[in-house]
Amino acid sequence: MFITLYDAPEKRRRHAEGGIEHKFTEAAVMLAFASHLLTLSTGGCVISIHPDGEHAKIFDIAAFLLARGFVREQAIGTTPYGGRYRRAEHTIIVNPSSGRGDVVGEIDGRRVVAECKGGTINSTHAGQKSRLRKGLAELVGQLMVREPANERQVAVLPYTTEVERLSLKLAPRCKIAGIEIALVHADGTVSYVPG
Repeated sequence: MFITLYDAPEKRRRHAEGGIEHKFTEAAVMLAFASHLLTLSTGGCVISIHPDGEHAKIFDIAAFLLARGFVREQAIGTTPYGGRYRRAEHTIIVNPSSGRGDVVGEIDGRRVVAECKGGTINSTHAGQKSRLRKGLAELVGQLMVREPANERQVAVLPYTTEVERLSLKLAPRCKIAGIEIALVHADGTVSYVPG
């Protein structure tokens, strides 16, 4: 559901079970975190995600939302996936634009801004593990340059034991800056790294 399977390139094949890499794409991470935010709201809420075109080439955003009971009420932009999707009192807006945060919403009166990264979650290949480590550093940096403006800021990555280990080291420093770290598991559940 959230994980996309790929035949690993020859040089990485032996580092993934059966030669198949399990990628938690950035779009899937965004959608998992947006879904999580919907569960935190005590009433209806609107969550916006801002994927770029590359994200949608790898993960079918519209199909994901439609399969979960959302109805596309309005198109936004010229992409086949941009739009306003509604399910009961919840709305997810998919707006392919940059510079707004990957996932943005208001939960019980407080703005939440999340920056997200995807990655391969089942590879022992040094390069794949390094991409996730660098992704965490990049997300924290992106959030550090934002004006906090009484918003909740969250760096969101796929869960791996390596990412969790690094996040546990980084979380106390991030907490001082008002940044949380959330890890999305393969089934879409979200856990927060204690700071």
